[in-house]
Amino acid sequence: MSSILTNNGAMVALQTMKSITKNMGQVQAEISTGMAVGSAKDNAAVWAIAKTMESDVAGFKAISDSLSLGNSTISLARSSSEQITKLLEEVKGKIVNSQEENVDRSKIQADIGALRDQISSIVGAAQFNGLNMLSNKSKDAGTGTVNVLSSLDRASNGTVTASNINVGKSDLSTTVSVLGGTGAVELTKASVGFAAAAVILTGNATAPTSTATIGTGSVVAGDGYRIALTAGAGGLTNANTTAAFEIRYVARDGDTAVDVAAGLAKSFNDYAKSKGLETQMSAAVGAGANANQLTITGSSTGGNNVTAALLHHVAAGNTIGGGLEKLATVDVSTSAGAEAALGVIEGLTQTAIQAASDFGTAQKRIEIQKSFVSNLVDSLKSGIGSLVDANMEEASARLQALQVQQQLATQSLSIANQAPQNILALFR
Repeated sequence: MSSILTNNGAMVALQTMKSITKNMGQVQAEISTGMAVGSAKDNAAVWAIAKTMESDVAGFKAISDSLSLGNSTISLARSSSEQITKLLEEVKGKIVNSQEENVDRSKIQADIGALRDQISSIVGAAQFNGLNMLSNKSKDAGTGTVNVLSSLDRASNGTVTASNINVGKSDLSTTVSVLGGTGAVELTKASVGFAAAAVILTGNATAPTSTATIGTGSVVAGDGYRIALTAGAGGLTNANTTAAFEIRYVARDGDTAVDVAAGLAKSFNDYAKSKGLETQMSAAVGAGANANQLTITGSSTGGNNVTAALLHHVAAGNTIGGGLEKLATVDVSTSAGAEAALGVIEGLTQTAIQAASDFGTAQKRIEIQKSFVSNLVDSLKSGIGSLVDANMEEASARLQALQVQQQLATQSLSIANQAPQNILALFR
């Protein structure tokens, strides 16, 4: 049935044209913006995922900047440590020269002093943006480690946590440690029978020992520990340290009881060697779970008894020494001093080498992480693109098809609008 009041054909043609025009608008928007999902109304779920990933990209770009800053800081510390290692090699050469009898030791000592001052100058200048990785003498908790922001980890529930690369400081200064001398608490005391085998109660020839356990876990930065040796009747009087505090270790931030035990053992052995007693007494640390145990061993010959006491000085009043503090006491002006210095310089050189090695390891890890973050950002961008970017080839083909459909719809609408005119012919 035909009607001049209701033109159903024209209405269908008009709705078709509206639909085609709407689709053309969407395709033209994709072509102009390059995005298939430009807003939440296009696809709310995909848009939300893409925006979350975009925020992660922004975060990782900031992390890349943090890694660059950390890399520069650690690189400066590493190169400075390597330079200090070279200077210590020169110091060693001077000390070796001082072993000769027919040399001017005073001039050699002056050269060593100049090299020591240069090392101090390098340590003082080795700071990047105010952070010096070669100085670790603060008593504030957490100052011994630098955290370099390295990643943002997003859990499946949406929780985001930051990850860090922790880089410990390595003190290479020559500052001498100081114990306040007050508040000393005796932790343990035992007679180390530096005596002949016949005097030992067990009656065997085994060297007598005294073992002290220096607590467990972390210690407070600035806490001081020392070993006081007191010679008994007929004992080694040159082993006394009660008033001099020579055998000592002042803890740094991050140190544990294991570090304290190792530091005391090294100080003990250095002291014994300086007194010519290295063959009569020595100190060592335990292994594994007993690494916080300090064992002092005495020779089973000589008929001498020495009492060893381990004392703890609270942090107040103590000064944390530098990792190269022994360099400040090197004195080759005498034959005995030159001989003692030869043993000291070996330990100092190893300290600097270890610092440079640790910084090199940390720098390499930071560089690897920076490369990973760069690749991760590229992957995230690619993933975002696959979600929201328009397929330009497909959009072009769709646009051409819609243009043809629009022309046909226009023609169809024109034909539908002419239908009432055909009805008029029936009345002629």
